[in-house]
Amino acid sequence: MSETRPVAVLGECVADAFVVPGGTDDAGLRLDVLPGGGPANTAVALARLGTATHFLGRFSGDVFGRMFRRRLAGAGVRLDLAPDAAEPSTLAVAGLGADGRAEYSFHAEATADWQWTGAELAPVAGLGAACLHTGSLALVREPGAGAVEALLERLRPDTTVSLDPNVRPLLVAPAEYRARLPRWCALADILRLSEDDLAHLHPGLSPEQACDDWHRAGVPLVVVTLGGAGALVSYDGVRTRVPAPAVDVVDTVGAGDAFTAGLLHRLHLAGVLGGRPAALTSTVLHDAVAFGTRVAAATCAVRGANPPTAAALAAEAV
Repeated sequence: MSETRPVAVLGECVADAFVVPGGTDDAGLRLDVLPGGGPANTAVALARLGTATHFLGRFSGDVFGRMFRRRLAGAGVRLDLAPDAAEPSTLAVAGLGADGRAEYSFHAEATADWQWTGAELAPVAGLGAACLHTGSLALVREPGAGAVEALLERLRPDTTVSLDPNVRPLLVAPAEYRARLPRWCALADILRLSEDDLAHLHPGLSPEQACDDWHRAGVPLVVVTLGGAGALVSYDGVRTRVPAPAVDVVDTVGAGDAFTAGLLHRLHLAGVLGGRPAALTSTVLHDAVAFGTRVAAATCAVRGANPPTAAALAAEAV
């Protein structure tokens, strides 16, 4: 049964540093630093829901790397295949410009997250994961991107491959994602992306047209999340829309990552992960997407990427 096999998540951890309001003066500024990174957020959410989850990330020995380890381990994520790295952690800093708009700076050159080697990833094949989820910058930043793609190709006969492009145009030009996307679709079984990702990748193209393009490239299941409007689901061209529950939004940080975790968690429980998802029925798929929208909504109701536990969701449903 696939639910007895773990799920693996591969990708980056990012230290998200926010300038504290009123914390800037002539002597300097104060930062509030929180652990982030889309793949790390997804791993935390999966583990909190009760899925046996391994995170595959390269952890720096710096103060941020130790913070990442504490967060993931505290959520119950297994880190036995995550190597120590000599390089520094990736840092993102958000503040307000003179016009009051948010300004971001990224410190991501030669950091630990992108330096994967084939030797570091080789032990993953022995994990026997039902699903490997990855994406974001791990699949597009060299020198590690090629090693990650090679891992997906090696695993895919017996492992469901799930991808989230999570386009970051301030770090990598959307054209580079666009050029690599057909290859990713040929390797993937599940492609989850947001309406913002779609706008970066194919401006002016409708979600339905984009789904058809991605199906032709090889991926059978595409889910486009549409914020408060729910999600568009396209399985080999058969489409449906799943509404999102109403929620008082605090912020949307980590909502897409939480959605992906909810989707994979439910598919894992249904026993359809572990190779090509041939046993995926419309009922199972609708249930999994609807559950993903619940997990995302609960994440939007609190500050930051703080996904709910299974117990919290169960209490909410009573």
